[in-house]
Amino acid sequence: MLPGLLMFFIGLAGLFALAMYRAPLIAWAAAVAGYTLALQLGLGEGTLHPPVFPWWAWAGWAFAGLLFALTFDPVRRSLIAEPAYKALRRALPKISETEREALEAGTTGWDAELFSGTPDWDRLRDLPGVTLTAEERAFLDGPTEELCRRIDDWQIRRELCDLPEDIWRFIAEQGFFGMLISKEHGGLGFSPQAQSLVIGKISSRSADAGVIVMVPNSLGPGELVEKFGTDEQKSHYLPRLARGEELPCFALTGPFSGSDAAAMRDVGVVTMGEHEGRETLGIRVTWNKRYITLAPKATLLGLAFRLEDPENLLGKGTDVGITLGLIPTRHPGVEIGRRHAPTGCAFPNGPTSGKDVFIPIDWVIGGAEGAGRGWPMLMSCLAAGRSISLPAVSAAAAKSMLRHTTAYARVRRQFGLPIGYMEGIEAPLAELTETAYTLEAARGVTAAMVSQGQKPAVISALLKYASTERMRKALEAAMDIHGGRGICDGPTNYLQSAYQMMPIGITVEGANILTRTLIVFAQGSIRAHPYLLTEIEAVQDDDRKAGFRRFETAFNRHISFMLSNVFGAAFHNVTFGVFADSPEDAGLTKRWYRQLARGTRSFALVADMAAALLGGGLKKHQRTSGRLADALTELYMLSCLIKRYEEDGYQPEDLPLFEYAATASLQRFDAALDAALSDFPVPIAGPILRQLVFPFGFRRRAPSDADAKEIVRAVLQPGRLRDRITANVFQTDDPVYPTGLLEKAFLSVVANEAAERRLESAIRKGEIMRNYETDWIGDAESKGIVTPDEAGRLRETEDLVARAIAVDHFEADALSPAARHPDSQNSTHQYAAE
Repeated sequence: MLPGLLMFFIGLAGLFALAMYRAPLIAWAAAVAGYTLALQLGLGEGTLHPPVFPWWAWAGWAFAGLLFALTFDPVRRSLIAEPAYKALRRALPKISETEREALEAGTTGWDAELFSGTPDWDRLRDLPGVTLTAEERAFLDGPTEELCRRIDDWQIRRELCDLPEDIWRFIAEQGFFGMLISKEHGGLGFSPQAQSLVIGKISSRSADAGVIVMVPNSLGPGELVEKFGTDEQKSHYLPRLARGEELPCFALTGPFSGSDAAAMRDVGVVTMGEHEGRETLGIRVTWNKRYITLAPKATLLGLAFRLEDPENLLGKGTDVGITLGLIPTRHPGVEIGRRHAPTGCAFPNGPTSGKDVFIPIDWVIGGAEGAGRGWPMLMSCLAAGRSISLPAVSAAAAKSMLRHTTAYARVRRQFGLPIGYMEGIEAPLAELTETAYTLEAARGVTAAMVSQGQKPAVISALLKYASTERMRKALEAAMDIHGGRGICDGPTNYLQSAYQMMPIGITVEGANILTRTLIVFAQGSIRAHPYLLTEIEAVQDDDRKAGFRRFETAFNRHISFMLSNVFGAAFHNVTFGVFADSPEDAGLTKRWYRQLARGTRSFALVADMAAALLGGGLKKHQRTSGRLADALTELYMLSCLIKRYEEDGYQPEDLPLFEYAATASLQRFDAALDAALSDFPVPIAGPILRQLVFPFGFRRRAPSDADAKEIVRAVLQPGRLRDRITANVFQTDDPVYPTGLLEKAFLSVVANEAAERRLESAIRKGEIMRNYETDWIGDAESKGIVTPDEAGRLRETEDLVARAIAVDHFEADALSPAARHPDSQNSTHQYAAE
């Protein structure tokens, strides 16, 4: 007979199994009845006897009976579904039309798997790797490389405050402005993966040039016309945009409607008016916009405004909704051309306004049919900026900072050794290495999703926020390590351009503060949750009968989902994830799949409870929402890391870096959940959830110092690892370029390391004196410390290093405003009107 303790654990295991695998109620009823009967018969005591009926037996049979009764729809409906439906209908705030359109825009994919708690690994593994067509690779290695070599970043940022005309012309003539426009309409028709890599490579050479190429290939007239324009708009504008004959900008943000586009005060009124000498149906629109990139040079203005139709001339009611228009900037009444000066950057950015400007209805994107459809159009296209452009810039910045900073940390010596070997420098170098590896992984995976036709609304917001924040940290680490070399601007400073541009990436396409606290989780918990959006829509359905039927189906499944997460999270956290699901052929990544599966169970539990307990109040509890956004971010980053390591072919030299990044991601995930539960807005729920998520009261540890040293020493050496994790950014060892000079010095230092060590040893022993008045290398040669050949190479290395670490300096009056190019504020986009 079974001992009582074993009987207890068998029952507990059965309970866990039923919950984790979402067993139907009839199975629960049968299990409770069977377990109660077994206890009554004395199976747990080792002796079989006639059934007894103490209080717990009556309770067990009553509970089994209740579960059995709940298998009948009328009983379950009256006891559970109807009270829940009525309570939620009273409690949930009405979803506005703009909120509904934002929630319905885009698609869900891997984000829904993370919210599910039981991810389908095939959805991640079936995504293609970072692959380009032969044409795309030729463009990246050809025109993109040539553009990078032509650029003089100091001239752009300081002397002209603009791109030179020959660079503008080269960009237009080579088709950079038409990468997302289809070949059918004269563009390059490149994949999102190719667009991402091209934008990233240009940005690694010049942040300003990167922005100028990025904007027409991001949210703007090109993509909007391609997807939603009329046939006439497509045939007229797309070839001109692709050839650079039209330079577009898109005006959405106004003084009173930044992240809250629903508060837009720019209004158009449908009316009859005169255009080109004849009476026509059109719109009289007034607007005031700011922060519009490319506006000072644009020839075509994309404009978002609220459309009113007091006479219902369009047949869509009086309040038509947000509408998008296409307005040539030379059109009478358009005020445009003045510039903002964002953090010393040179890309054109400025305001635009107009008062009672009449435009024909044909200038609405999509024509009259497109009136009022502007918000869905914007939401549909928003993935380009959030999923492609800004992550591309962030990943490229981190990779280029890693390449330059590792070279600098190797050639710059203090206290007789390269500063990269000092433990104080190792810490930020390790963080920089992890950031570059992780951001490139996330960039590649997300671009692959978009290339497959997905429009990942939640992931795009998550990645925009996470990538630009991590870019900030990468740039700060690079600046800290470079010290004075980084903060003194000049023609040879290769950090300033990216550093000055950094706050812009954090601010645009949805400011990071609001993206983190209001969008990623607050919208994601509804959009990517398997049942919540259906329940909300059903509760708010005006047809209560039909709405209740939809609600009941979703709610019943939601209960099983909730129970599954409670028991699944408890089980996997108690067993440290060793029984969690993973692909059969995972190999070296198997344990990381299991930890990811364990993490998704915990996240799904906490996310579901937060949504259920806070409901519409989730928007108010933005600290909790932000912390859960951080947790979701780490799950996504870990997914991308696993995907990248597999796609790269399980490279042995990458394994320490992969495991370092994965460990750091899991540690940050635990910290985010811990912070969310520590101050959970519902006091009783926080401690209960904590016991399920952290049953042993501790979190995962961060990577060790030894792990950090291992990966830093690896990237301080030239070779396949360093080249692979910094691929697809501008690289050269041509000393004409500041970064080329640094790279050449780095290679020379490593190649002559043995001779340098002997020389340093002799200097420390006092055998040779090193100062500006002595030829210490010649002394070392004469004393046989180094050979004549080594002495020659050491002199060359010394010269390269001295030039690479030199800091720019100027005549006193050279930095005055008058020293700048006198026409820098008046340059025009000459060829755009040709």
